[in-house]
Amino acid sequence: MSEQVNSSLSPFVRVLLALLLPIAGAILFSLLAGGSITLSAETENGRALQFAGIGLASWFVGWRWYGLKGLGLRGGRPLTAGIGFATLAWLAFILVRFVTVEVAAYGSGDGARTFIYILLFEAFCSQLWAYGLFFRSVADWRGPLTAAISSGILFGALAFLFFQESYASMASSLLYFVAWGVVYGLIRLRTGSFLGPLIVQALQSWTAWYVMAPADPINTTELQNLYLISSVVYLIIIWRLWPKEESDYRV
Repeated sequence: MSEQVNSSLSPFVRVLLALLLPIAGAILFSLLAGGSITLSAETENGRALQFAGIGLASWFVGWRWYGLKGLGLRGGRPLTAGIGFATLAWLAFILVRFVTVEVAAYGSGDGARTFIYILLFEAFCSQLWAYGLFFRSVADWRGPLTAAISSGILFGALAFLFFQESYASMASSLLYFVAWGVVYGLIRLRTGSFLGPLIVQALQSWTAWYVMAPADPINTTELQNLYLISSVVYLIIIWRLWPKEESDYRV
């Protein structure tokens, strides 16, 4: 790895801590702020508390071990390349969303507050954990490609449980979120930064579910079609992004 690792811990121990410490941070932060411990918080405030704990733990541990660039907080060309790749997934999803799920109205109340919540909590805190701290720890232990896939699975599981756009607990939605996560994991691998996908994730969620407000309640058949078709599209993007040689890695 090009950046120095400021830790005497073995790579395997760092992976375990990278997985467990943000979870402990979410639990501790929720308790200190007067929240409750649940597998999937039912309110936006509850989710925000848990994301904040995840983000703070990932920030301090990751900054101590790897530094900002080592975590994937790179601007410049990595940022613009990441935005370009992630925008392809965003546009594809918006098109599938428009075709498969009925749009009840365009625009919803409190749009600015919703966008800030998605950007700071669902996007920044989750990606800092998955593609910052966890990605880099796994890359040191089992290599960058394994890090891209495993961090994508972590992101997908977190999204399935906590993101506001996870409207249905069905196998097709889990497949969609994991495929979405692996797309971002490969972008992190190919560019060396998660800042581009972070920005685009917030825009994608906001436009797909708040600018294009769905009917209430959402038709589960429409949701299943959306998740399945989007998963296929994301698998194609994964195939196109898959690195051909190690020189494509940007850890």
